[in-house]
Amino acid sequence: QVQLVESGGGLVQSGDSLRLSCAASGRSHVSQTKAWFRLVPGKDREFVAAINWKPPGTRYADSVKGRFTISRDNANNTIVLQMNSLKPEDTGVYYCAAGFVPAQLLNYQRYYQYWGQGTQVTVSS
Repeated sequence: QVQLVESGGGLVQSGDSLRLSCAASGRSHVSQTKAWFRLVPGKDREFVAAINWKPPGTRYADSVKGRFTISRDNANNTIVLQMNSLKPEDTGVYYCAAGFVPAQLLNYQRYYQYWGQGTQVTVSS
């Protein structure tokens, strides 16, 4: 089993920044793909960003490209989502996910085996 614990959510104003962290423990492996998804009011849970081990790389949803950055700290088994220039439409519950996911399927939540409990991000206008 892999345990994922998110932190760093909160209430901010439009244009502000937030840094989300996801601490992995248990049978977490550096080769697993790590990703962030979010549940936005009125919508299904959607892909935000992913970071892959092999092949190495990142992928972002078009809505966050240029504003969000996903990174990993292998020494501390932590995934970070740096969110800049936040907008009210970024409001939602952000979930960390992990799994052995084919590179071409990083956007699809069904392929992730492990999930955190989520952290709330609220951006006021």
